[in-house]
Amino acid sequence: MKILDCAAILQKMDAIALEKPITARSCQGVVRFLHKAPCAFLPMASFRELQFIAGRGIEGDRYSVSHETGFHSHKPEDGRQVTLFEMETLETLHRDHGIKLLPEEHRRNVTVEGVALNLLVGRRFRVGETILEAIRLSTRCRHIEEILEKAVFGPLTNRSGLNCKIIVGGTVRVGDIVRPA
Repeated sequence: MKILDCAAILQKMDAIALEKPITARSCQGVVRFLHKAPCAFLPMASFRELQFIAGRGIEGDRYSVSHETGFHSHKPEDGRQVTLFEMETLETLHRDHGIKLLPEEHRRNVTVEGVALNLLVGRRFRVGETILEAIRLSTRCRHIEEILEKAVFGPLTNRSGLNCKIIVGGTVRVGDIVRPA
């Protein structure tokens, strides 16, 4: 029977890790897509830039305060002014579940890349010239399945996006940096 040398094994594992470092996602990334819809059930339209209005929402969007024609539970909350979604989730859905979901199909306003949205809950962060506050993770819902006729409910567990409040408004553009405030 051979006795394992734990120190040698750990040393070898460290060497492998240094050769191929894991690039962890962080609280910084980039805006890849912007979308809004004037009311529920209409397709999300793509834009190069959107106007974020502090305390209200996205100009012309279905969830903007005083415009609210969206489809959601009837629990009022400030945290629905803008929603974000990870580009990496789209890639994971395709790779792990064979589901091709386009950026406009997830029904969130901002698709970001490189940002671990789950880490932002309870924090303020910048998107371009705006400041958002991450209120809570978005809740997955069957509404998206009904519209798309794609079985995304299960695979979107804990990956449905982020609900935010707009603290400082302004213009958000595709290519803007997402970073801590």
